[in-house]
Amino acid sequence: MTVETVLLFVLGVVVFIIGLLVSIGLHELGHLSFAKLFNVKVTQYSLGFGKALWSFRRGETEYGIRPILLGGYISMVGMLKPRASGRPSAITNTGMYGAFVQDARQASAEQIADSGGDDSRAFYRLTPWKRIIVMVAGPAMNLVIGIVLFGVLLVGFGAPTTTFTSSVDCVLPTSQATTCTSGDAVSPAKQAGIRSGDVVLSVDGKQDPTIAQVSEVFQRSAGEDVTVVVSRDGAEKTLHITPTTATRDVYTADGTVAKNDDGSTKTQQVGVVGVSIGQSLVRQSPAAVLPATGAQISASAHLIIDLPQRLVAVWNAAFGSQERSQDSPVSVVGVGRAIGEVSSMSGVPVVDKAYTILGLLASLNIGLFVLNMVPLLPLDGGHIAGALWEAVKRRSFKLVGKADPGPIDLAKTMPLTMVVVVLLAGMSALLIYADIVRPVNLFG
Repeated sequence: MTVETVLLFVLGVVVFIIGLLVSIGLHELGHLSFAKLFNVKVTQYSLGFGKALWSFRRGETEYGIRPILLGGYISMVGMLKPRASGRPSAITNTGMYGAFVQDARQASAEQIADSGGDDSRAFYRLTPWKRIIVMVAGPAMNLVIGIVLFGVLLVGFGAPTTTFTSSVDCVLPTSQATTCTSGDAVSPAKQAGIRSGDVVLSVDGKQDPTIAQVSEVFQRSAGEDVTVVVSRDGAEKTLHITPTTATRDVYTADGTVAKNDDGSTKTQQVGVVGVSIGQSLVRQSPAAVLPATGAQISASAHLIIDLPQRLVAVWNAAFGSQERSQDSPVSVVGVGRAIGEVSSMSGVPVVDKAYTILGLLASLNIGLFVLNMVPLLPLDGGHIAGALWEAVKRRSFKLVGKADPGPIDLAKTMPLTMVVVVLLAGMSALLIYADIVRPVNLFG
């Protein structure tokens, strides 16, 4: 590894840290802005966890940066409903559940007391819809960041699209042949009028095919007419191609040439066209941004739903011999490492590096949005679910003529919240360890 490669890797990691800080900062700024708009007292705004590296105070709020960049927070007074008396009192329930609940209420009461004893500006005093807005505002900022980055990617750079990158004039007789001879047949690509740069819109009826799908259709269609629709100079063209039979080497899953029992190269008869298939970035209209964002949201949601079995696979990879799959969940360490590797790659155009880095940051923000909307405390979605339940409860009481039950007591969920905290901490530790000892190979 050269000095230049190391410097580029470090530069990539620095870019990621800056992007992560911006994402965390805007997430917490979303919470902060609406909390202050609704006159909630906010005592802290922090990027990261741990002892403050740098901070300053403006008004009643301390703003700071902390070393453990696994998230951020704002401290709003009275997140939980305190004791009815508003003062700390002895624990009367000796059970673990009761202790968790009463400790949470007592901590909230002490926080309010430390802030002057007036709970009129406490978070729990807000109406349900205001609390929902405050908590949604954070994940919504990540969603907006993701949409903006996808917009830059698709409209500014383009979407990776299967493209005919080059063609030859003849059908090369073997995989080793590189030039045409007078006895070689004219290639089907030349006969059909394929040009370098043609964007493949469909092949054999398959829309937006991958490189592998195009190759598979050509290989199995020797002597058969294949309809290919391409985009050329902004116009669609329909081409008819008849692959011809040729001898080609067989390759194994790891990309090496397969061998027969006697050590000779294994070959097969397949359909060939005489064209190289690759990818190019094709700029999209702004209308493609939201569908792409929606697809990423769906992918992130499925990852979270399948998280238990995926974490088992991560464990087996981290502490065993199993390889990590490319769709394995990763921590911020894994994302940072991937961005560093992209930055330090030699022979890769700067545009492609920037595209990959922006794509990773866009996916990270969409992932943060989806994760934070999970309806479990201490995630934002847990507070949103609590506020929704309070709104339903208050409405139901009003409909049957009962007195307003008042703010919901989320302190009762503290035992479950502690379980979620432990699980999230364990998951983070596992992913960080796995990203160090057995990182995901995102680039094959």
